[in-house]
Amino acid sequence: MYQGFYHFTEMPFSLTPNTDFFCALAPHNEALKVILSALSMSEGFIKVTGEVGTGKTLLCRKLINHLSDKFVACYLPNPYLSPDELRIAFANELGIDISKNEASQGLHSAIESRLLALKQEGRQAVLIIDEAQSLSWDALEMLRLFSNLETEKSKLLQIVLFGQPELDANLSNPKVRQIRQRISFSYTLRTMTSAEVDYYIGHRLTTAGGSEQLISKALRAFIALVTRGTPRLVNIVCHKILLRAYGQGKSTATWQHTINAVFDTDDCKRRLVPRQSIVILSIAAVAVASALHLYGAPGL
Repeated sequence: MYQGFYHFTEMPFSLTPNTDFFCALAPHNEALKVILSALSMSEGFIKVTGEVGTGKTLLCRKLINHLSDKFVACYLPNPYLSPDELRIAFANELGIDISKNEASQGLHSAIESRLLALKQEGRQAVLIIDEAQSLSWDALEMLRLFSNLETEKSKLLQIVLFGQPELDANLSNPKVRQIRQRISFSYTLRTMTSAEVDYYIGHRLTTAGGSEQLISKALRAFIALVTRGTPRLVNIVCHKILLRAYGQGKSTATWQHTINAVFDTDDCKRRLVPRQSIVILSIAAVAVASALHLYGAPGL
């Protein structure tokens, strides 16, 4: 692979949500601030939604790493759980011995006791659920029951939901209106602007130990157009670009590498009309013009 060829310490555009590559752009930075502010105020439910590929899982992991010792993070990456499975998974995250509390009621009591013990230690449990749009109605009801656990002054548990826009649709259903009314803080992740894509690509290249010049600013502007600023698509296209450049032994990426990578990526290819040559020339011209406008042409 191209890692050694371009002197990377690790692959810059891997789809694995590696927090070392967290790029503090406005949407993710703002979302993190909203969550941390809500947690500091001991609010019950917090919701973050975003389209596929906008970096929710990376943000989720960044949040876990960012929490102070005051918080006990319980992370559930798999929401395809029945209420009993959800209860067991949560208990495991809290360090409760499941074998001693096999009955559902006993396990629920053990969870409450553990949360009370944490509160007495001056710590706060936070249940973080990724892909929350896949939670069943019964699982959502279990979360509501968890959220009822409280002292006279504060909640014993805070719940952060990360999900696709379908989560909003699910929560609009009258059967879960009690949960919807308890969501005090929400944030919707947007895609990146052209300038943010430029910074994002440069950041990942240099964080991996490579040169920011591997993919030029004009190419980055083009990538921003065809991916519409979706981080996952940017990663996929950039990875394919570097593969093609490496295959030809090139020290930097070219338009040919970039265009081939775009047409090899379905979600980008679908955004272009069948007359590929005309579209390529048009978008390339727009990309170059955008780059000159954003970053300034020499002598202008």
